[in-house]
Amino acid sequence: MSLKLYGYWRSSASYRVRIALNLKGLEYEYIAIDLKKDGGQQHSAQYDAVNPAHLVPTFVDDDEDIILNQSLSIIEYLDERYREPYPLLPAHSVEKARIRALAQDIACDIQPLANLRVLTALQQQYELSAEHSNQWASHWITKGLSGIERRLQTQAGRYCFGFDVTLADVCLVPQVYAAKRFNVDMTPFPLISRIYHQCQTLQAFQKAQPEEQADCP
Repeated sequence: MSLKLYGYWRSSASYRVRIALNLKGLEYEYIAIDLKKDGGQQHSAQYDAVNPAHLVPTFVDDDEDIILNQSLSIIEYLDERYREPYPLLPAHSVEKARIRALAQDIACDIQPLANLRVLTALQQQYELSAEHSNQWASHWITKGLSGIERRLQTQAGRYCFGFDVTLADVCLVPQVYAAKRFNVDMTPFPLISRIYHQCQTLQAFQKAQPEEQADCP
């Protein structure tokens, strides 16, 4: 199989790419990288040869002889190579920029503050309890979603941007999953919640859910 995805079942970034691959109807080999087992398989010599950053996901397209990290880069590559059946970015430059901006709000500003290596560092290097590190995650996710909710008020339809699934929805759903994991109160975010539930009616999103992955404990 020419397409491979190295990922972790609960990684938000891996989750995004799984959604995109499913929306495009692409078959791929999933290679699980356990971020906790044996001190983290992402630090192994074998994975270092694939991704020196020691992060997931990593995407491989053997047909094009390309290895990509960074979920947004992977998704945009997939969208340009396989436009149908769900183009995730429009041709119009203004709308494309707006969608990218919201996706980056999530992928660059919200999610990194609550990912595993940050929470691990807070506990191991700064001696925060698991409870307090989870409160850290909840705080920053709540703050970030507050901004997203306000942005959506001027542009949302069935999905984040009108009535078509875009890159923004692909990023939003894993972030809401993470919010629920950290017990974020979603009551102040009715638009986000509605879009999340609408996306979850689509098979591509259902198949990408963390609990549906082979490496889910």
